[in-house]
Amino acid sequence: MNYKSEFIMFMAKAGALTFGDFITKSGRKTPYFVNTGKYSEGEQIARLGNFYADCIMEHIKTTENTVLFGPAYKGIALAVSTAIALAGRGMHVRYCFNRKEVKDHGEGGALVGHKFAKGDRVLIIEDVITAGTAVREVLPILQGVGAVIDGLIISVDRMERGTGERTAIQEIWEEYKIPTFPIINVLDIIKCLHNRPVDGNVLIDDQVASRMEAYMKEYCVN
Repeated sequence: MNYKSEFIMFMAKAGALTFGDFITKSGRKTPYFVNTGKYSEGEQIARLGNFYADCIMEHIKTTENTVLFGPAYKGIALAVSTAIALAGRGMHVRYCFNRKEVKDHGEGGALVGHKFAKGDRVLIIEDVITAGTAVREVLPILQGVGAVIDGLIISVDRMERGTGERTAIQEIWEEYKIPTFPIINVLDIIKCLHNRPVDGNVLIDDQVASRMEAYMKEYCVN
């Protein structure tokens, strides 16, 4: 089993990947839902960091100047756990995250962790992006300190269009030339779990698979 399949099984067992009837923030009725807020144990966040590390090692050549940036709030734990996972593999990276409210006392500022210097290269670590709002909020901060952004690492690409005909990932590339590397996408989920038991239960049977494929046909971009 490769790391993508292991990640899908991990999400399903943790309850972060569920199937049924859900309404997304955009008002769409979806047959599946990803909720990274379900992770609450030390072992889970440790494994999650390793999955992000797997994705980075597959797609990105890190250097001594690589900084993992976690947008507040969910991205903070993800960036820290990924930095720990990479360190365990002998790869030296730094990490940083932003405050939602700029601190006006003590050391002040909007950033916590690594102090940016010329030549620093950033990987933004996020969970799932829908409209790309969190990424757009931190881009001015990163650009303001002169960081070069090498990519955006996310857990799941839902492959959905936003308000137009492009996905959030496509919009981020076209607007900012930032590539996005998901650990998995929705097609990986269907392929891995279709008629495959998880702890004795089949989460994606033929009916659920058909509903997911119909949803993709209506809202997704391959």
